[in-house]
Amino acid sequence: MTLQIRNPKDFWAGILYVAIGVGALWVGQDYKMGTATRMGSGYFPAVISGLLVLLGVASTVRSFFRPGEPVGRLAGKPLALIVAGMILFGLLARGAGLIVALPLLALVSGYASQRFRVVQTLAITAVLSAFCILVFVVGLGIPLPLFGRWFGG
Repeated sequence: MTLQIRNPKDFWAGILYVAIGVGALWVGQDYKMGTATRMGSGYFPAVISGLLVLLGVASTVRSFFRPGEPVGRLAGKPLALIVAGMILFGLLARGAGLIVALPLLALVSGYASQRFRVVQTLAITAVLSAFCILVFVVGLGIPLPLFGRWFGG
């Protein structure tokens, strides 16, 4: 009996999940684990990475038993726009602040969609930016400035 990949999308997605999960486990191997009641800095990343590896293994195994579509061609422009949005956010978050970085991330990434509409994207950008600021800065207290040092923050 030979194993044949019947669902290439699931197979490659599973391989990618396993690779990212193992990579994250490797990066975080020096973080303190702690216990379930007193979690260290490496506890949550290790659990999430482990779950990602398990999900990847399940997806890869499933690819041998369930039929599916072949992997299509790589969408270069959307991929480049989404990566550019993330890089832009990383470069602007501290200097310009979240008030500038979050909307630019959403707008550049939104432009990657084939269904990009300016008004809809601006509305989603406003809601997403407000939500992220409320959750991460106000709720969780993550020390990212709303207005960065470039704007006197």
